[in-house]
Amino acid sequence: MAVSKTILPGSFGSNSSKLTGANNTAVAIATSSSVIYVVELDNTANSADSFAKFYNLAAGSTTVGSDAPDMVLKAPATKKVTYHFSQGVTLDTAVSLACVTLAGTAGNSSPTSNVTIKIIYT
Repeated sequence: MAVSKTILPGSFGSNSSKLTGANNTAVAIATSSSVIYVVELDNTANSADSFAKFYNLAAGSTTVGSDAPDMVLKAPATKKVTYHFSQGVTLDTAVSLACVTLAGTAGNSSPTSNVTIKIIYT
């Protein structure tokens, strides 16, 4: 799994991160307060739904399956979906992310195949 970060010009989100091979291990997207504006979930490689869990915690402090996520977004089986948040979703500590096959707090199993997640945020 890899995270790549790009600085964007303009006022609607100044950062873009792409997470390839998202799985049940929490990854740091931002290490400080951030506002999320757009999330794209590419679950085309999986025949089952996947769920991106966002945590308002540092990645090293996040226990997927125990810590309650602050936001959960569904990626339907074999689909790519984009979520837009015109007012933004603020996570005031940090932004950590994991991808699993069950939406609830206890869900902690990785998707069978790669899920790619793109995020635009400040």
